[in-house]
Amino acid sequence: MCVESDGCEIEGCSSSDEVRTLSGSMSPGLKPSQDLHPCKPGHKLSAALLRCRSPAAAAGILTFGNVLNYMDRYTVVGVVQDIQRHYGVKDSGIGLLQTVFICSFMVAAPIFGYLGDRFNRKVILSCGIFFWSIVTLSSSFISREYYWLFVLSRGLVGIGESSYSSISPTIIGDLFTNNSRTMMLSVFYLAIPLGSGLGYILGSSAKVAAGDWHWALRVSPVLGLTAGSLILLFVPEPKRGSADQMGGRIKTRTSWFCDMKALAKNRSYMFSSLASAAVSFATGAFGIWIPSYLTRAQEVQKIEVCPKSEICSSTDSLIFGAITCVTGLLGVLIGAATTRLCRQKTKRADPLVCAVSMLGSAIFICLIFVVAKKSIIGAYVCIFIGETLLFLNWAITADILMFVVIPTRRATAVAFQSFTSHLLGDAGSPYLIGLISDGLQQSYATSTLWKFLSLGYALMLCPFIIVLGGMFFLATALFFLDDREKAEKQLNQLTRPPSSVKVVQI
Repeated sequence: MCVESDGCEIEGCSSSDEVRTLSGSMSPGLKPSQDLHPCKPGHKLSAALLRCRSPAAAAGILTFGNVLNYMDRYTVVGVVQDIQRHYGVKDSGIGLLQTVFICSFMVAAPIFGYLGDRFNRKVILSCGIFFWSIVTLSSSFISREYYWLFVLSRGLVGIGESSYSSISPTIIGDLFTNNSRTMMLSVFYLAIPLGSGLGYILGSSAKVAAGDWHWALRVSPVLGLTAGSLILLFVPEPKRGSADQMGGRIKTRTSWFCDMKALAKNRSYMFSSLASAAVSFATGAFGIWIPSYLTRAQEVQKIEVCPKSEICSSTDSLIFGAITCVTGLLGVLIGAATTRLCRQKTKRADPLVCAVSMLGSAIFICLIFVVAKKSIIGAYVCIFIGETLLFLNWAITADILMFVVIPTRRATAVAFQSFTSHLLGDAGSPYLIGLISDGLQQSYATSTLWKFLSLGYALMLCPFIIVLGGMFFLATALFFLDDREKAEKQLNQLTRPPSSVKVVQI
């Protein structure tokens, strides 16, 4: 049983739970005593809500929010050819959309990481969702004369989504531990490919159904507002480190400067962050350009997919979205199962599984550009295998961070890793690929074949970056055990047994 600040007993709450008062103060789980009285009728709603705040339910709601996070991000990509025609911009101009989004995302990430380690996390999450949903809906009404405003709106959406990506994994990290945490984080990060794929599908389907690509941006905001409300009502605010401390309490909190200094010295964390940047580089470029690349491949094969007088065909975006959903599911499940199996053989299983999957992915991604000119089906097969291997490492990378970083600086660590991976990864890769493609088209005679080849040559940069990422994961494996042991020792120094129970009054 737990006690609210007015001394009322609330059912459905364990003795290890935490009650957060309106003033923001926290009290540990309280045992029932003779002084407690039954809840009044007005408190029945609070009791019902608390009974719904199980860790599994919270993880499910946070995963739903993460699906919307990435679905909103890639809905624009599902109609990117229509946006390009509507605003009359070149490849580099379209690449700029994602670059501005990611730049604002990564700049905001450290700020939200700092806030997430010190303030109520679910309030920050909900405000972020409400903000990006409203901005996305507003952007669907921007006229063709104001492309710069449309680009700016994507930057504002990036700020809102940054709050979610930086903070939500740390709540799951505080609700679960060991293999259960690995499983829940796997489900949570399954939302990345699932949401991305659904973004393509939603954008393409809404465009076709309404006959206007603007409607693609008017569906996800409604779902976003729903997710924000669910988080406020049903997601608890767990005590930071509660899953790791076995009932202990954090005695002290280090400064932000101290946290950053410790993270910079954490070799496993730094190398895994650089590897994540390689993954972000490839996925950011592919997410924007692969549907366009396949469309140009079909044009080379004399298949008309984008008539001048009509909206462009949505087939490639729909197929690519479906492939992304399926490969994301397979990748995360295979990654979690493989890691759990390999942990029985070696304690370095997490980074080694990531390294092998990255190196294997690079091979099949290279083959995409070999077979696309002759066989679209062959290109889809290579995309399927390459993406599956690439998606293996998402949840595992998050679990590596949980192992080597103490609970009180995990939100900062997630935010800084997000900042690093985006800064060196997908913040520049879509624009860079578009810039290289434009440069090659200007250097040679422009034709349908050369537009296809120039984009393919630009995208060939991605497999080399993926190989580099695999090398970084191998480096992570060298230091993983030492850094994990250091984190466990630091956690023991920062914890103490629970103090005597007291009721907090406000």
